[in-house]
Amino acid sequence: MEPQHVQDIGAVIRFHRKQSGLSQRGLADMAGVGKTAVFDLEKGKTSVRLDTLTKVCRVLNIRLLLDSPLMEQWQAQQQGDSQGNGEGDT
Repeated sequence: MEPQHVQDIGAVIRFHRKQSGLSQRGLADMAGVGKTAVFDLEKGKTSVRLDTLTKVCRVLNIRLLLDSPLMEQWQAQQQGDSQGNGEGDT
């Protein structure tokens, strides 16, 4: 099962935290965020900053992946841009 909702992300974070033997405060300290940020993430609060989410996930070794039907097209465009094909953002 893949996480589908914000609450699922919180459940994944909580599971990983507990499996790591960390308290919310311990995780917060390791991630450099406030304890309430970890609590908010685990409760599925939607107003948590993206950088806070990435810091917490990094400590727990959780990867965040972006996926869409257009990702292959985007990746091909990024490769073309990195090769200096001269195309700008249109």
